[in-house]
Amino acid sequence: MNLASHKFFVLIASAALLFAGCTKKPTRPDPGSTVLGPQGGPGTGSSMPVDVSLNPEAPGLTSRLPDGVIDDGNTIRGLLQPVYFDFDRSEIKPAERPKLQAARDYLQSNPGARLLLEGHCDWRGTAEYNLGLGDRRANSAKRYLQSLGVAADRLETISKGSLEAATNADDATMAKDRRVEVVIIKPRPGGF
Repeated sequence: MNLASHKFFVLIASAALLFAGCTKKPTRPDPGSTVLGPQGGPGTGSSMPVDVSLNPEAPGLTSRLPDGVIDDGNTIRGLLQPVYFDFDRSEIKPAERPKLQAARDYLQSNPGARLLLEGHCDWRGTAEYNLGLGDRRANSAKRYLQSLGVAADRLETISKGSLEAATNADDATMAKDRRVEVVIIKPRPGGF
């Protein structure tokens, strides 16, 4: 095979590959005939309702979680609201009590679940003091839940003190750091 016929052969093969790859572009389906309907899908500005179950055993929960909720397989964070505290205080404020009542309601609806109550503080104070204050806050939430009829064996506490607090934060950020996070511990198959 000489050089000219080799070039011709390469040219023909390239053209064949080019035309084989250029098939007709598929047509888009009519939006009315799709599952999403005429509103379109994500990114189109649609505001389709989302069915969010509060039951962690619900099938497909990981794809149906509301924004800010994290399910790592063992725990669910962000489904129940944190309880906020005043500076250097560990008493449950009356305005925060409905959050713990919602936590009790969740436990009543999910008999296999438990709660982890994480005590947090803002950046002010020593690490040791803040660990103690975080512990008092977590135990205050635990006592309040027990007063609502939640069994002690369904509640765990831990203090994170100021470990996750923003250093030199403004007042609004510090107010969010003074909290008890209410973390759901999912039931394990076959019991605790």
